[in-house]
Amino acid sequence: MKLTVNFNSKLQTSNFKLMKKKNIISIVIIAVLIVIAAILIGNNRYLSTLRGEAADFTVYDTASITKLFFADKSGNQVVLKRNGSSWTVNDQYNANQNMVNEMLYTLNRMRIKMPVSIKKSDNIVTRMSSTNTKVEVYQMMPRINLFNKVKLFYHEKRSKVFYIGDVTQDNQGTYVLKEGGEKVYIVHLHGFRGFISSRFTANPIDWRDHTIFNEKMADIASVKLEINDDPDNGYIIKENGRYQYSMNRLNGEPVAFDTLRVLNLMSSFNNVRFEAFLNDVDPIRRDSIINSPFLQRLTLTTKDGKSSSITTFRLRTNADLFDFSEEELNNPDFDKMINDPDHKYALLSEGNEFVLIQDFVFGKLLKPADYYSRDYREEIPQIYYKELETVESK
Repeated sequence: MKLTVNFNSKLQTSNFKLMKKKNIISIVIIAVLIVIAAILIGNNRYLSTLRGEAADFTVYDTASITKLFFADKSGNQVVLKRNGSSWTVNDQYNANQNMVNEMLYTLNRMRIKMPVSIKKSDNIVTRMSSTNTKVEVYQMMPRINLFNKVKLFYHEKRSKVFYIGDVTQDNQGTYVLKEGGEKVYIVHLHGFRGFISSRFTANPIDWRDHTIFNEKMADIASVKLEINDDPDNGYIIKENGRYQYSMNRLNGEPVAFDTLRVLNLMSSFNNVRFEAFLNDVDPIRRDSIINSPFLQRLTLTTKDGKSSSITTFRLRTNADLFDFSEEELNNPDFDKMINDPDHKYALLSEGNEFVLIQDFVFGKLLKPADYYSRDYREEIPQIYYKELETVESK
């Protein structure tokens, strides 16, 4: 009888210990699950918060943007305004469409990387107060929006206002602050290594279009080239029919031209651009340059009567920067030697703009009448054995 009681007692004790062990394991598992759930919920709330705050800077519907305004602490201001399929700068000039497209892409893809810690935020806000670019975004938005399905009474509205600061220490992010906000964020573009602050420039010159000629071959009525120091090599080309042209020197003498070369010229006026505006050149120096003898003047006239021209001038290198010998200084051609072979100054008829052009772009457009003659043979530089560099074999 005792043996049976002891056995039952031991069995009950063993079952109790087993149940206690299972309960402890269950409690541990439940605690771990609770911690994981708390982390996931907290992280989701954090991500949801970031997504919500990202809407303060990101424009998901860039097609609805009608106007962008930028202003910096240096007093620069620029208004980019949509005008159908194109954009204008301060209601005066055509905008560089590539830059506008890049800005729209940036506004659409800009994301918050992380918020700045409270410890660092005050210093960054202080720095941004003296160096920042204010950004205002205007969009066409409905006054009535029912469940994002029914949208009525569209009007232009200033939808976002924020400030772009400088870059992070690792050059992989840009500080941004919402107007009226206290929290600073670091923003970036996915897949782009670098910062985006330089894209938000408030200098109107940076946004202006650099196009001089942008005409299709079929729309050109005539092309005229004047060469100041060789007037007999100037010419005028006129269209006499579809892709049929006549060419005369400016003295009236007809040119027996190479058709292929003329066709290549007439098809080269699509998207011709200059390198840079020269608005910062001293006015006295500017006047001195444009009142000096010009090099070439190229005039293009379209079939609708629109005429535009570009006048080129020498760009001289600074002779003081080079250690020229006495013989070189006394050379009669020294004045030509110090001309920049790759660039020229230019004056545009449209807007009387003073700009810098590249020979790489304009060299093919400024060739003389002789070049188009059927008898013309371009000189091929001869390389002689003695002029070749000798490389010793190992």
